[in-house]
Amino acid sequence: MAEATQSELGALPEWDLSDLYPGPDSDALKADLVKLAADAKAFKDRYAGKIDSLGGTELGQAVQAYERMDEVMSRVMSYAYLVYAGDMGSAENGRFFQSMQEKINAAGTDLLFFTLEINRIEEADIEERLKAPELAFYKPWLRDVRAFRAHQLSDEIEEKLHEKAVTGKSAWVRLFDETFARLRFPFDGKELTSAEVLDKLSHKDGAVREKAAKSFAGVLKQNVGLFALITNTLAKDKAIDDKWRGYAQPISARNLANQVEDEVVQALSDAVTGSYDRLSHRYYALKAKWFGVEALNYWDRNAPLPDDDDTTITWDQATKTVLDAYGAFSPELAEVGKRFFDNAWIDAPVRPGKASGAFAHPTVPSAHPYLLLNYQGKTRDVMTLAHELGHGVHQVLAGKQGQLLSDTPLTLAETASVFGEMLTFRAVLASKTDPKQRRTMLASKVEDMLNTVVRQIAFHQFETRVHAARQDGELMPDDLGDIWIETQKASLGPAIKFDDDYRTFWSYIPHFIHSPFYVYAYAFGDCLVNSLYAVYQDAEQGFAEKYLEMLSAGGTLRHKELLAPFGLDASDPAFWSKGLGVIEGFITELEGME
Repeated sequence: MAEATQSELGALPEWDLSDLYPGPDSDALKADLVKLAADAKAFKDRYAGKIDSLGGTELGQAVQAYERMDEVMSRVMSYAYLVYAGDMGSAENGRFFQSMQEKINAAGTDLLFFTLEINRIEEADIEERLKAPELAFYKPWLRDVRAFRAHQLSDEIEEKLHEKAVTGKSAWVRLFDETFARLRFPFDGKELTSAEVLDKLSHKDGAVREKAAKSFAGVLKQNVGLFALITNTLAKDKAIDDKWRGYAQPISARNLANQVEDEVVQALSDAVTGSYDRLSHRYYALKAKWFGVEALNYWDRNAPLPDDDDTTITWDQATKTVLDAYGAFSPELAEVGKRFFDNAWIDAPVRPGKASGAFAHPTVPSAHPYLLLNYQGKTRDVMTLAHELGHGVHQVLAGKQGQLLSDTPLTLAETASVFGEMLTFRAVLASKTDPKQRRTMLASKVEDMLNTVVRQIAFHQFETRVHAARQDGELMPDDLGDIWIETQKASLGPAIKFDDDYRTFWSYIPHFIHSPFYVYAYAFGDCLVNSLYAVYQDAEQGFAEKYLEMLSAGGTLRHKELLAPFGLDASDPAFWSKGLGVIEGFITELEGME
């Protein structure tokens, strides 16, 4: 399949960030920074050392003032990051992003005392103050802030850690991002971006897939020493922070932020790893059979099936497919989604220097989310659009909760995105009448689910082992490669063949750098949605309304409270078996198509 041209894809949208600020040098941005700095200092002068003496009404008013400043800080950093993500190879964009981090960090330092002092208030006293309606509104936010009480350090240490973040972890993350954005991968006389070369791993021609894999591996090998240094430094940095804060495990801080218990995450991980043979091992053996081989090379793992339709899907077709699927479930959901296409809220083209992959950025409730894609006209790109639009719609609906209450923990943040994918997949599958096309669609969905569940838990296992091993000293690239290969072989099974080139592929996964222990949230979300969708299929009237209410809750409720109306409980071990059973059922269906 030839690479889709611009004319074949149609007009791809690019975002307009002026809804946040007119430009990096705009008067509006400068004015916000000046006012924020002054307001933060005035807030500190008024309240520092006095929070424990405030009544409920006064404390509620202080939280309101804090929320207003927090929204300004988030608006500035959202804008700075989106500018940066549009072209990470630009030195000017990098400078702008760093300078905004430093300015916001300075304001944040003045405000840091507020949550630290809130956490020193005794529980009984907080309960008494929550009788005031001004503070009661923020009860979910107080719950989440106070969840970290046991791990809080002295004010002086917290302030120092906060100030040094821009020259510590954030600097190493920036080094990773800018290094990776500048990498180019030789291919047939061209220099491709990572998004372009990785896209070729799903090319119809096996020779193209192999060449792309070798090119990708070759460039990673040249840079693996730097990526190993970044990984080691951030793992050590986290270990020091965890030790001082008294976290039981490296994952514990993430679980606390996600409002999920360690044992629930462990139950998920155990359930998935215990299902490797029934899921990924079984599917890839089936795929190898379709390709007429005993085992697939790793670059063929995501290869389209031999009878796959490789027609390029235009942007307009992708838009209609996704919005129609959303609309069949809920006209309101589709109406919110349509706003992203009617306005310049999506950046879809592949460009040199642009952030790879895809994401939805919530920005702030007073504005709107933005979506970043690297759209190349494949079926998987359509599913990625459905996924990110789900995030975007969720963020819009939750925005009504306001700045401090709209943020959703990662365990639930993937719900709307994966549900949007499932709606789109089911709609497209229902439109296929040819048995070969249905098999191809079903196989593609199984592969996406394996990538979301099995592969992400394998990433989780890799990350867990790396952080454990790092406690004994710095890890060499070969050490990291050993752990990577072991976790990949265990998860993907004997029907996938690896060579030494694959030993460096750990180094391009950005989640390990940006958000340690993030990845299990994908598996959590996929299994949750599988169970949720089963409820939807059996439901009578009212499911869509309850679903939209769940999304609109933002961060006000925890997963047990949000799932209760659907009769689901993620703390029940059977919950995970139900979700994994959906994938297993699809594989059984594929086997029956032989």
